[in-house]
Amino acid sequence: MKILILGTAYPLRGGIAHYNALLFSHLKERHDVSLISFKRQYPKIFFPGKTQEEKGDPGIPVKSEALMDSVNPLNWIRVGLKLRKSNADVVIFKYWLPFFGPCLGTICALIKWRTTARVMAICDNVIPHEHRPGDAALTKFAFHFVDAFIVQSDTVEKDLLSLIEQPRYKKVPHPVYEIFGKNIPKEEARRRLNISDENVILFFGYIRAYKGLHVLIDAMKIVKKSLRAKLLVVGEFYDDEEHYRWHISDAQVRDTVDVVSDYVPNEKVGEYFSAADVVILPYLSATQSGIAQIAYNFGKPVIATNVGGLAEVVADGVSGIVIPPNDPLLLAKAIWKFYGENLEAKLSSGAAAEKKKYSWDAMVKAIEQLTANNEQL
Repeated sequence: MKILILGTAYPLRGGIAHYNALLFSHLKERHDVSLISFKRQYPKIFFPGKTQEEKGDPGIPVKSEALMDSVNPLNWIRVGLKLRKSNADVVIFKYWLPFFGPCLGTICALIKWRTTARVMAICDNVIPHEHRPGDAALTKFAFHFVDAFIVQSDTVEKDLLSLIEQPRYKKVPHPVYEIFGKNIPKEEARRRLNISDENVILFFGYIRAYKGLHVLIDAMKIVKKSLRAKLLVVGEFYDDEEHYRWHISDAQVRDTVDVVSDYVPNEKVGEYFSAADVVILPYLSATQSGIAQIAYNFGKPVIATNVGGLAEVVADGVSGIVIPPNDPLLLAKAIWKFYGENLEAKLSSGAAAEKKKYSWDAMVKAIEQLTANNEQL
């Protein structure tokens, strides 16, 4: 098949770009694939981070063409008409924010106009974490031109069914992120990062309110009463950084919490995961989290809250520990249990085994099945 992937690509940064690179590389093994990226993804006024571009290694080099402008309707028309001439069999886009609904919907409508092209949306979210007026209308516009969907958790499946009547879809777990390399010895990783602590916990990724870092900070205040452990908070703040730093100081955990307040380039991600004993996802809400798939890629267990699709990925007692959300005491007890019962070896082994469930081969097969003319669901 001739496939077009529409979405973020290197040098634009972040998990969507990483996902698209992996999707491209795995589809490319069996199909003719092109990747169309943004020349402007977000206007600067709407982007909360420091920069939209990746400064480091691409991880997986892929060829892409930067054509789309997320906020220029004339661009959408030009790009749609240009891509229509490519005679693609399938157009795939990752959907995570209603902001992109008008852009992607318009381009896909024009690609489909008087052609046999089929459109597929891989849904990270259908209903976003942080609701805004008009979200449902923008999403419905984009989805109006979609022939088939892939959802990656029960929560997203439920949201899709609440918005679209009788959609054609499959549920496929979010594959692992292989883009960051392999695990390195823990001692070597800690040496590179200048970490001398015996017990190391990792919170990784963009920092937003729904991810529950404030709950983890309160939990560390409890943990330190009977356990010496270092919490690494690694990621760029999309909320008020000073508020979190005040919270760390107020909770009297400045000696046990280290903050790396920046976007981590691809070649450095593996060092942080390799250095950690366990990864913590104290989310207050979620659909799924790519952080769990990064942890599994490095064979790291996960302590996660039972929200959204997290409990579908983190097998309680097998590859991690699952607890209710927004409870610092229960989170502290989970950390105590992890170290007090020496669970690292057992849960790390479980994480390595669970990783096998999240293959890109399953995703590619689902795309092929959904886009086959004779597919019956």
